[in-house]
Amino acid sequence: MTCNKIGIRREDMYEWERRTPLIPQDSHDLVQQHGVEILAQSSDKRVFTTSDYERVGIEVVEDLVSCPVICGIKEVPIPVLEPKKTYVFFSHTIKGQPYNMPMLQKILDLSCTLIDYEKITDEKGRRLIFFGNFAGLAGMIDTLWTLGQRLAAQGIDNPFTKVKRAFDYSDLGTAKRELKKIGEQIASDGLPEQITPLVVGFAGYGNVSRGAQEILDLFPVEEISPSDLPNLEASHPKGNKALFKVVFKEQDMAEPLDSSHPFDLQEYYAHPERFRGVFDRHLPYLDVLMNCIYWEPKYPRLLSKEQAREMYAGAQPRLKVIGDITCDIEGAIECTVKATEPDNLVFVYDPTTDRPIDGVEGNGPVIMSVEILPTELPRESSTYFSSVLKKYVPAIASANYDGNFADLELPPEIKRAVIVHRGELTPDYRYIEHYL
Repeated sequence: MTCNKIGIRREDMYEWERRTPLIPQDSHDLVQQHGVEILAQSSDKRVFTTSDYERVGIEVVEDLVSCPVICGIKEVPIPVLEPKKTYVFFSHTIKGQPYNMPMLQKILDLSCTLIDYEKITDEKGRRLIFFGNFAGLAGMIDTLWTLGQRLAAQGIDNPFTKVKRAFDYSDLGTAKRELKKIGEQIASDGLPEQITPLVVGFAGYGNVSRGAQEILDLFPVEEISPSDLPNLEASHPKGNKALFKVVFKEQDMAEPLDSSHPFDLQEYYAHPERFRGVFDRHLPYLDVLMNCIYWEPKYPRLLSKEQAREMYAGAQPRLKVIGDITCDIEGAIECTVKATEPDNLVFVYDPTTDRPIDGVEGNGPVIMSVEILPTELPRESSTYFSSVLKKYVPAIASANYDGNFADLELPPEIKRAVIVHRGELTPDYRYIEHYL
């Protein structure tokens, strides 16, 4: 049975979530050009208002009971799940994340179908729909704000105190203009001698990293290689009118156990047990570390709790701030022991007590670990996401989900993202049973 009807759900899992998967204009175009019926659930915090949707002819309703397919952004609270519905959202279940296993079990129990944006990929496994770039943009802004606050708490007057939190800017364009002015001030007046040369390191080079670098590049920046780090102060004795940027790739984070064996990227992905982590060799030279990598437990960490204890045991190291955009709890940055909120961005990880202390003061790195960074730029990130998603909506809306998974007619990009079909894990995702 097909209905060609989709509901846009309100985001009620997180207080700060203001995004929408389909903006009003794209919703209107889907109705007019493809005959998809779209309802929007009422919301008092969505960045696009009830009036915005109604103005283009989209009906706004209190519930989505009549919609067989429901699209959202973040996880759906367990009490809200309805039997035999098809849900499309970021489920955060493909790594067996413990905190979402009860939700996944409920989806199975209710004979629902689950399509996860994260697994909408091409034939080479590359993601086709994501917010990564906007996570990087917002995360870098928030990290620069964090740096300013940390330095000020240490009694260092610095231009980064003029940086606002990402959600405090009216829009991305305004943020970029204001940040560029701060960059011009640095180019003219220089940075305080106590913090130069100022080095910002990026772990990773994908969409998240590119978004973060886009913000940093609004400042006067000189890019260097990892091999330049040990001699940077000697080679740039007056490097106070620019920030230094270094981007780390996999070969900078790990090396083969057999030192006679050259680094091979595909071997690293396939057999990480043949490698050891070496990122600690870079940490003494960084003031700010941006974590932008996808990480699983089989890979080496960037910073372990034990390494943090050693680093902060004596004189304070250079590493002041970690912008953990990836925000895997106790993941690549093991010191990321909790996620933070846009209005309470940071905590200091105290290595001696293994606990977080809200704010920027204390012994240990200040960690920015907001889990829902793109929602700090809700209008721009929603507009981009919707522009990609709308290409797939007609097929998602018109599919017949009543038959067997093998017979489910969806574009291959979407079918690869069907984690659950009619209450059963699909073949590619049966491994998740071990986590339930």
